[in-house]
Amino acid sequence: MDLILASIDVSSDKLNTAQSKVRALLLPSSDPPHSAAVRNCISHLSLSSTRLYRADSAIQRAPASARVFAGAALLYQYDCWSALKYVNTSHQISSTMSFLSDLTFLTSNALTLISAFHRSGSDVSLWSPPRTERDGYWDEDGSSRTETPISLRSAGGIPRALTPSITVCKSSSQCDYHSVQDAVSAAPNNSPDRFVIHIAEGIYEEVVRIPFEKTNLVFLGDGMGKTVITNSLNVAKMNGVTTYDTATVGVDGDGFMATNLTFQNTADAGAHQAVAFRSDSDLSILQSVEFVGHQDTLYARSLRQFYKNCRISGTIDFIFGNSAAVFQDCSILIVPRPGSPDKGETNAVTAHGRTDPAQPTGFVFLGCTVNGSNEYTALYHKKPKAHRNYLGRPWKEYSRTVFVQCLLGEILKPEGWLPWRGDFALATLFYGEFGNSGPGANPAARVAWSSVIPAEHVGAYSVKNFIQGDQWIPSLNNE
Repeated sequence: MDLILASIDVSSDKLNTAQSKVRALLLPSSDPPHSAAVRNCISHLSLSSTRLYRADSAIQRAPASARVFAGAALLYQYDCWSALKYVNTSHQISSTMSFLSDLTFLTSNALTLISAFHRSGSDVSLWSPPRTERDGYWDEDGSSRTETPISLRSAGGIPRALTPSITVCKSSSQCDYHSVQDAVSAAPNNSPDRFVIHIAEGIYEEVVRIPFEKTNLVFLGDGMGKTVITNSLNVAKMNGVTTYDTATVGVDGDGFMATNLTFQNTADAGAHQAVAFRSDSDLSILQSVEFVGHQDTLYARSLRQFYKNCRISGTIDFIFGNSAAVFQDCSILIVPRPGSPDKGETNAVTAHGRTDPAQPTGFVFLGCTVNGSNEYTALYHKKPKAHRNYLGRPWKEYSRTVFVQCLLGEILKPEGWLPWRGDFALATLFYGEFGNSGPGANPAARVAWSSVIPAEHVGAYSVKNFIQGDQWIPSLNNE
């Protein structure tokens, strides 16, 4: 245990220095991309510091959570380095990037030790380097091997009877606020209890940010397509706007819940990355929520997230990030590209971004449907060979995505999965399937670097095992 705590301390000390170095880059600048990169980098490292502290606090009582926190701390450090990479125009930036690279190495070492402790306990002689499914290792507790197909899922979710703390509406004088962001700002900081914001039916054209200190917020809408939070921020047409910045709604506060509403990004053709919803909220639940966009619709960026009975639509990499996220009974829809949709295109549903084999992250789809919208399916039938759709592609080296007992539509290519670039990550990723059905589910034609999950190990991807959902997802019988 002392070895783990010492490794976290070393990483934390270097992280403090990294924050000072990055702040020194924030000089008056007429270069919007530079300013955006440094601003985001400062934010990422602040989150990293908080999560590393929580990993240190949780290691003895909750090693699974400690591993989640350390993995997120590493992600934020990597994202800071990556942000600077695109504006690396000076020796000072290069030097800072080199320092950040050393920092990520130290944090990766700490994460490796935490992972070994989580897997094997305090007997150091049993510890080993991180292993993945590609090595024949399944990250599961003993009970997960007895999981049945039904028990992979969670019967819990967002409580049915929620009493609004405050209300938001477009025009009525009966409401507390007319802006969602104003309601968020009015919520208490660091609340241990749920704070429910009822957002009445209407279209709210705004950008919403839920900061780290706004914990346990609940967005309660009047229905998908009725309560709509929308904007059109995007990378291609807005100088100095990053993918991270484009989110219509971005959440940092833990314990976030949302139900019965739509998050939307309406950026049009040529806009490239345009996020509708970004989550860095640990223990977050989104149920009966619609996510509407094109490229990069849903940025499930970090920590533990649960999506149930949601509808997610897009085109390119429209579910992406490096979280441990379970999608249960969701509808995943490919939609026509803006511009000239009849010409055909290549689409990937997912792009998972795990950078380290010790990060306990991945995307798990349980009982979901993957198909095209009605409009897209009509286009597909006119020229099926021009439309190339895949379950996912590896954004980062240890990308992990599985589809279990899902209904896969005809629009999917038989190969199932798409390379990112050449043979990048093909030897280290894990793309698994188990018990899928539908015309797009034939395992015989899948790429050689995808896998069929052995029946005795499918329990590794249960809500209980993968995101410890039995410990924090409310049981509806008790709410």
